[in-house]
Amino acid sequence: MAESSSRTLVCSVLFVELADYAHMPAGEQLRHKRTLNTLLAQELAQVPRAERVAHDIEGAAAVAFLSDPEACLVAAIGVQGGAGELKLRIGLNLGTVHVVKDLGGQTTIVGEGVNDAGRVAGYAQAGQLLASGGYRDIVSRLSPEHAALFEIAALRGDAQRREHELFLVRFDRPAQPMPVRGAEQASVFDAGSHLIISGYERATVQRALDELAAKGARVVSPIARVGDKWMASCDHPEVRLSECKVEKLGFTSIVTGPTRRAVAAKVDELVGLGGRLLGEIEEEGGTWTAVCDAGEGRR
Repeated sequence: MAESSSRTLVCSVLFVELADYAHMPAGEQLRHKRTLNTLLAQELAQVPRAERVAHDIEGAAAVAFLSDPEACLVAAIGVQGGAGELKLRIGLNLGTVHVVKDLGGQTTIVGEGVNDAGRVAGYAQAGQLLASGGYRDIVSRLSPEHAALFEIAALRGDAQRREHELFLVRFDRPAQPMPVRGAEQASVFDAGSHLIISGYERATVQRALDELAAKGARVVSPIARVGDKWMASCDHPEVRLSECKVEKLGFTSIVTGPTRRAVAAKVDELVGLGGRLLGEIEEEGGTWTAVCDAGEGRR
């Protein structure tokens, strides 16, 4: 799909990847990636959509924070603090990012700023949060408290034989979870192909999930504890999978439908059965299309 617009910015980038993702069984990969996406979406819900762009990657995710480097740090600490059983490598970087929107209306990020953030994450051990020298410099100027979070970790060389400082981000996790907020309602926010429900009480999340299920939503991820909150996800009630058509060509399935959301929901269903999305979901002539490899899980 041809690009219709793009802009180049110097901004903060958060890169999160699942350690040893390639060596996990397929079912474990899917479960851990869904948990990571849910956790990351919860943290990003605090940042206005116009100020961040997320890019999904197999076994990882990258997010560009277009205006506030502190928001990038807060999100990274939130993801690391709520990781639970997930073994994550997290990298923070300040660099040049191209924000691109194609004719299908999908926005993504590319560029050295994203690549370098991935390299920083790659140097981290499971459970570590590392930052590049450039990111540490700009955030440290915000306050002495911010500067105290960074501890020199290592020097790494790049392909041009230049050395770069890496900093370990250290913070104190609270000794006790946040108190339950009795009358608070569960939060429901749009994560693209599905909805995420979160709250400090399991009962409020269950009530919200039941209300959505009564409208026709299908549970994607059951209620689970993530950090100090309870979270679950479901598909959109207005999505009707019957509106989508699936055409099989050997081991390949072509999914078509009237909306991107409906096609994405059907793709999620196929992926849950062992399939794999090939390329992007695209629109042409009012019809959205996705191509999936049926995988070994399909018969």
